[in-house]
Amino acid sequence: MRYLSFLHNGHASYGCILDGGVADLARRSGHVDLASYIAANFDRLGSEEALRPDFALDAIRYLPVIPNPSKVLCVATNYYEPQEVIAGRPEYPLLFSRFAASQTGHDEPLAKPDVSEKFDYEGELAVIIGRTGRHIAEADALTHVAGYTCFNDGSVRDWQKHSTQFTAGKNFARTAGFGPWMVSADELTDPTGLALTTRVNGEVRQSNNTSRLIFSIPWLISYVSQFTLLEPGDVIVTGTPSGFGSSRNPPVFLNAGDVVEVEIDRIGTLRNTVASET
Repeated sequence: MRYLSFLHNGHASYGCILDGGVADLARRSGHVDLASYIAANFDRLGSEEALRPDFALDAIRYLPVIPNPSKVLCVATNYYEPQEVIAGRPEYPLLFSRFAASQTGHDEPLAKPDVSEKFDYEGELAVIIGRTGRHIAEADALTHVAGYTCFNDGSVRDWQKHSTQFTAGKNFARTAGFGPWMVSADELTDPTGLALTTRVNGEVRQSNNTSRLIFSIPWLISYVSQFTLLEPGDVIVTGTPSGFGSSRNPPVFLNAGDVVEVEIDRIGTLRNTVASET
């Protein structure tokens, strides 16, 4: 099942996609947001087939899949290159966090900050937690996953490089695309082997496969749960392959009017057009 958060006639809600339309789950369930719906219905996700759509998909505006996550934890570059021999990994990943306000929905503008000319794209797979857990064993990690979606970890590179901490460069408002929807884990039981492609204005810039993650999704969930309680609606963004703008020679950054698409097998395509912040 595909779950999403959205605006309809200016009203924020959430639901699932059925027969090309949207079933509004908020009006049926009484839960205030998608995160709380996931928490209450974790063991029943994917069982809404009998519902009927309330309105057409083209009648909504997309919000970030989880508009109000308590935590968004991101992994820095996390892919072996397609031609690279896998021969070990670093001991630990580099992690950083994003604020909820730094996200935007599918088909909504990505805001290029006025204070920078080094706005970059990073296509990634995002994991949405569905069940609370702490000190989760790697073998049990996927039993805590509600589903998966696409993420564009838009990065303001000069601000990111102001210090060894990434916070400033990763948290400008509306710089990260998140969506379009969450594919529930009952439909995507194994996140390994998913092709990930990022295009800018139709040109492929990133291409890899989740089978080549340096730190696997179960490992990351287990690791993160050692230092923080994972709760429904929390997001782990699993890292990006090479090909992002600052890794190219010469570097290529985003400008207003550019269209960025992040496509992941069995999930869909997240699309955002870059716009000036003001």
